[in-house]
Amino acid sequence: MRLVLESDPRIHLVRSYGDGAIVVGEQRLTRPFIIFPDRLVLDWSASSVLSIDADQAEPLCAPGTGIVLLGAGDGSVLPATALRGLFRARGIALECMNLGAACRTYNILANEGRPVAAGLFP
Repeated sequence: MRLVLESDPRIHLVRSYGDGAIVVGEQRLTRPFIIFPDRLVLDWSASSVLSIDADQAEPLCAPGTGIVLLGAGDGSVLPATALRGLFRARGIALECMNLGAACRTYNILANEGRPVAAGLFP
């Protein structure tokens, strides 16, 4: 699905998603990655929401991040209790949702200037 928004060109936004890929700016991404309004983390080693461990969660917990979205597949998945506790202990809100909802929510929050990061699984 293509997403179109009027926005600041300095903010990384999801332009489209589907068919096993996510387009951010002009980049077509087919592996899991983390998106922040000001940068992308393309070398993220996570393979699924259910398998994220503390080391893989660390890049999502960058200073100043207040909201983390995890988006994968067509349905939402609840991550492990330990992972939810890690984010809660750091005062970071964690939301898991399907990929489309995560892409749309991320774009809205990033455009609002909110402290958001998203771990996306194409």
